[in-house]
Amino acid sequence: MRFVFTPPEPDSVGLLTLPWTTPLEDWDDPRMVTPRDAGLHRHVVRFLSVGGTLWVVKQLPEHLARREYRLLRRLADLGIPAVDVLGIAVDRGAEIDAALVTRYLEFSTTYRALFSQRRGLHSSTLLIDALVELLARLHLCGFFWGDCSLSNTLFRLDAGALAAYVVDVETSELHPALSDGQREDDLDRACERLAGELFDLEAGGRLAADIDPVGLATDLVPRYQALWDELTGEWEVPPGEERQRVGERLARLNALGFDVDEVELVDSGTDRARLRVTTRVREPGHHRALLHRRTGLVAQENQARRLLNDLASFRAWLESTAGEPVPDVVAANRWLAEVYDPVVRAIPRELAGRLDPVEVFHEVLEHRWFLSERAGRDIGTREAAASYLADVLPTVPDDLTSGPAGSDPDDLPAESE
Repeated sequence: MRFVFTPPEPDSVGLLTLPWTTPLEDWDDPRMVTPRDAGLHRHVVRFLSVGGTLWVVKQLPEHLARREYRLLRRLADLGIPAVDVLGIAVDRGAEIDAALVTRYLEFSTTYRALFSQRRGLHSSTLLIDALVELLARLHLCGFFWGDCSLSNTLFRLDAGALAAYVVDVETSELHPALSDGQREDDLDRACERLAGELFDLEAGGRLAADIDPVGLATDLVPRYQALWDELTGEWEVPPGEERQRVGERLARLNALGFDVDEVELVDSGTDRARLRVTTRVREPGHHRALLHRRTGLVAQENQARRLLNDLASFRAWLESTAGEPVPDVVAANRWLAEVYDPVVRAIPRELAGRLDPVEVFHEVLEHRWFLSERAGRDIGTREAAASYLADVLPTVPDDLTSGPAGSDPDDLPAESE
């Protein structure tokens, strides 16, 4: 048996003691867990809690395992949101397929959980938007998914939006660039699979009556085309407005989470020039990177933007109180100690796995705005946190997200393969 893996981390060393020379279907290890919503899989899949981390082991033919291992590592290099791959086990014995090991995405949720436990902000439109953005990011990198579906995607709550992550890429292909035909093929496959998954939910009584499976699936195409046109389309620029229009275009792309690799103005022989941009994926995201540098917190892009705004407000208050400028590091450390950490520490133990702590803090800020509007005054973060933790967080379904590593495995929604 051979185990090919990325540089090991302390929490992954225990995986080496698993019975790799035994087929997954025969595994009987006390570290195995059974997620509540295990879903359907093309291959044998096992979930194991090892080293305080939940791992996913999938058994599949060696050529597919090696392909998926290589492609997931490449997606990480390209900055595409995807599950983290650790390695593959090969040469496990006669007639025993290889095994791929990935790290389960903490605080992730599945489309089943989102449709079954719909909270006010988690609409079908947000879910489709997240899938469209993920597909566009893949296509910009020359990545043909080939199996785009809700089942092969995990989602994370992101301050009122959803962030989508790739799970399964065993049938995918990486090219220098994709043709229009390849992109259209990927879209057609995505629409077909999306419609089928929604019909399955409808048949199981897990789809709201006002959602049309066919209408929602076909809505994927115009949403994708609108985003793709924004990312790659040519725009006419009137004479004298070149600088303004280029700046506006760059700002829109940056706001969408993309960077511009090259800008080209082409004289079209008329009174208007044509603006072309070459767009590339931005990693890890401007606001995510800035928040991490200042505070060490890891967040989604929208969450980071929201927390940075609160940090800026706190710094302004510090400077008005002190009557002098306050350095970034001082403001960030005091904000963590006096604002963020007290909220996170106040989360009751029995509710700690409901949402990512960063998402909880974002929702506390939203709750503060709501209560302040109703009271006609700013009630402050601590009062808002007490109200939120008592009245709102307990209403979040306990199976909406996977929770942190080490949480009760019976409450974990499953990753589909």
